[in-house]
Amino acid sequence: MAIDFEHLGERLRAYRLGSGMSPEEVARRLGISRAALYKYEKGEVIKLDTIERLADLLKVSLPSLLGVGVEYFSNAVSYFERMRQIEAKADQVIAEFEPVSYLVTSPQYAGYLRQMLVEGLPPNLLGRASALAEIDRVMAILEERRADALHRRSNIVSIVGAAQIQRFLRAGLIGTYDLPPNVLAERRQAARAEVERIAALMENEPIGVQIGVVEDNLPNQTFQLFRQRDRTLIAISPFRLGEFPNIRLGVASVTAAEDAVSLYQRLAQQLWTSAQKGPRGAERLRQLLKQPGAKQSVSVAASKRRVQKNR
Repeated sequence: MAIDFEHLGERLRAYRLGSGMSPEEVARRLGISRAALYKYEKGEVIKLDTIERLADLLKVSLPSLLGVGVEYFSNAVSYFERMRQIEAKADQVIAEFEPVSYLVTSPQYAGYLRQMLVEGLPPNLLGRASALAEIDRVMAILEERRADALHRRSNIVSIVGAAQIQRFLRAGLIGTYDLPPNVLAERRQAARAEVERIAALMENEPIGVQIGVVEDNLPNQTFQLFRQRDRTLIAISPFRLGEFPNIRLGVASVTAAEDAVSLYQRLAQQLWTSAQKGPRGAERLRQLLKQPGAKQSVSVAASKRRVQKNR
């Protein structure tokens, strides 16, 4: 099998970022210069014995590093960096991601997401400093992805589930229920703002963005199809960026295997065909915004304002 050295270099960078090791540390432990490591990450210099040592150092299988079959990621930093790399070369991204593709969320969503990720950490977590650093690395990659998508005017098809949106509205942008009532009210309002944004996007349908609302319960694991000029890849992930987000536990995968890509393309087509789109989809989201569980956020916030006014 011919090895695509450029893609190998991209995978190497993704796994290296996920390891938390700096380029200097990796180069030192391998006995090579930092400049040489950068050449490896650009796919310019490849020596099989060094690749084997890199795989061992980064605790990744040699087939995954070489891209033989399926790439596996137990680290969210590595996975989202790999997604960023693939998206940068994609002509179209089809995403079933909760609550909606991160690329079409508001700029304010990033701040809330970081808060949710921090809130979701166990109180007595060993290695908390490391976990916080990992959150910051993931957030940096996500924001780079968003900037890339805006710059490239990426073609994004986002599939969302009505049930998932309903749950999102009732919970709010939270990482734990153990929050003061006023904070919970604020976070539910923030969730409403995101859903209202999605509805507005569906009504206006800006160039390159399509969103469809599906009534069926969607798969537990999210997936994204990346259609590039010469191939299509499928990424399957347990990581979540909605309410109660998770970037700590799970194993994600990326593959261009024909059978996997074909099955997921068929699934995406099935979901998209049944989805409510445009003004009709926007109306469905506004129906969800009017439901009692979703309206609770408004009443709590209003009660809070009345209490403050009467003080």
